[in-house]
Amino acid sequence: MKHRNVRGKIRYSSMKPGMEGQERGREWFNFSHHEDGSVIMSAQCEIEEPDPTVLRNITCHIGPDRKPQNLLVHLTLGDEFLGSGWMRFDQASNQIVCESFGPGIGRNSETREAVEFDAFGTHPVVGDGFTTRLMDVSKGPHKRRLRFYLPSPDHRGATAPQIAYLEMTMEYVGEVEKTVEAGTFQCRHYRYVDDSDDGMGGTRHPDMNMWVTADDDAILVYSAIDGYMMNCYELVELER
Repeated sequence: MKHRNVRGKIRYSSMKPGMEGQERGREWFNFSHHEDGSVIMSAQCEIEEPDPTVLRNITCHIGPDRKPQNLLVHLTLGDEFLGSGWMRFDQASNQIVCESFGPGIGRNSETREAVEFDAFGTHPVVGDGFTTRLMDVSKGPHKRRLRFYLPSPDHRGATAPQIAYLEMTMEYVGEVEKTVEAGTFQCRHYRYVDDSDDGMGGTRHPDMNMWVTADDDAILVYSAIDGYMMNCYELVELER
């Protein structure tokens, strides 16, 4: 085979008072890196807390130019089918296309003229880490406004797939060594800040600090979200 796989597992833990260190979910991921520079990212995410539980399966194709090509998502909420869908960026027509279905929305077909954007928002935390590749670290610590199309504006991605648009600021903080259960890694520290006027899905997403491997694989090693979420995410298994 000509592609190269990077796979692992991330543990979701709570930092809420009385729940410190309690496991609240997990995420298994795989990146297939192809010779032309394109990447297929897949992930299964389980969120147990808070109720209702969320089970998400996604596959995302990112082109050699680092532009998203298409995204597949299937969602279960509280062990009941919530929705599934497919999003595609048609570069020839500069359109975002979505075909989806869910009990609450029925059959959904959307086509939207794409404004200039940077990535698909996929909701697995490894996707948040991988998106840091869009930052030019040669500039040193700095901030950049990033624009996303995503299948759900909900903070947990727990709505049936439909086209949504979001802008967030990403900050490159600097390099630091980080030790987690999976090992010790040279990392780059980034921070996501939701400074949009209306907030993500109508509510401001708390700041998200991320430590990501300092290489082109951009694997999320550790992340922490403050505010009402008070969660952390730790790499516990890695194979590459």
